Parts: sequence; C-alpha cells; structure tokens
Amino acid sequence: MDFSGVIPAIPGMWNGMVMTLQLMVMGVIGGIAIGTLLALMRLSSNKLLSRIAGAYVNYFRSIPLLLVITWFYLAVPFVLRWITGQDTPVGAFTSCVVAFMMFEAAYFCEIVRAGVQSISRGQMGAAQALGMTYSQMMRLIILPQAFRKMTPLLLQQSIILFQDTSLVYTVGLVDFLNSARSSGDIIGRSNEFLIVAGLVYFTISFAASRLVKLMQKRLAV
Repeated sequence: MDFSGVIPAIPGMWNGMVMTLQLMVMGVIGGIAIGTLLALMRLSSNKLLSRIAGAYVNYFRSIPLLLVITWFYLAVPFVLRWITGQDTPVGAFTSCVVAFMMFEAAYFCEIVRAGVQSISRGQMGAAQALGMTYSQMMRLIILPQAFRKMTPLLLQQSIILFQDTSLVYTVGLVDFLNSARSSGDIIGRSNEFLIVAGLVYFTISFAASRLVKLMQKRLAV
C-alpha cells in the first residue's frame, strides 16, 4: 500500500466533494419542499389529492434511485423540448438534482406526515376556535412544532442522500467518489484511493449520525 499519491490529488478530490455537497444540499432543500406539499396532500380531506400523493410516494419508494437518476437524465430534456418546442440543453448536474428532489420527496413526505400527526389534535381545535384558516394553522402552529420533532429524521435522511450521491457516476458527473477513483486509476493506485474515499465517507456519516443522536436527546428533553 502506497498512499503518497493521495496528497497531490486532494485539490481534484475536493472539487468532487464540492459537487457531492451541492447535490446533497439542493436535493434535501427541494425534497423537503416537495415532500411537505405531498404530506399536506396526503393529510387532506380531499380523497383525490390524498390518493395522488399516496400513489407518488408508493411509486418512488418502490424503485431504485439509480433507475430514477437514469430516467431523469434522459427524460428532462425531452419534457423541456415538449413544453418549449425547442432543444433546451440540460446538463447532467441539473438532471441529477431534479432526480434527487423528486425521489427524496417521497421519503421526506412520510417524515413530515408523521411529524404533523404527532401534534395533538387539541392544538388544531384551539387554532380553529381562534378563527385561523387551515393554511394559517399549518404555517404558524402545526408545522413549526412538527419540524422541531422531525429534525433528527430529516438529518438522517440527508446522510443517506449524501451517500447515495455516489450513484451519479452513471451519467458522467464527477462527484467525490468518482474523482477519487479516477485519480487512483491515473497513477495505478485505485485501492489506496478507494480506501481513502471510504474513510472520508465513514467519518462524515459517523459524525453526522452522532450529531443526530445528540439532537434527539436534546429535543427529547
């Protein structure tokens, strides 16, 4: 084992880590936004909205993320061409961000739904008695409390997405793992670079998991 070639390759691997973090952050933000909307649809008294959201969640939770990434890489340019009537160039990065948002929304939806259902119905009744509309009740009372309870689960799902970003190699994006693998291939030290990449993933994921457990204890108190 010779790890001497890792240090010169750090700048390239750092660029890959930046790509990984960008994909994760944008996927989490978009996934939570779409997931919250889906959760409210699932909790709606309107059966049509509830069934549409339920079908969406069940569908995306039943297929592998790798397949979703490939689909969106091929489908997003086609959909934009159908809408605009023009060939709109869409890079692999944008396609992967959309894929992560849509896929993770199914999981964030269930987290948000469970968080909302954990809030006492008495608070909803009190808000209605004060004359609040449904949107005001959700925005000002229910969702803030629900998100406080959901924070550890949201972070846990974000850790999973951080690990899953390595799948973007299928569409040619150079994330952290792909940059480490490529750097190792260039100098003929693939094993050493993959070991380093594994240690980095483990360190970040383990530290984030410990943070999640700490937050769970603090929120429980």
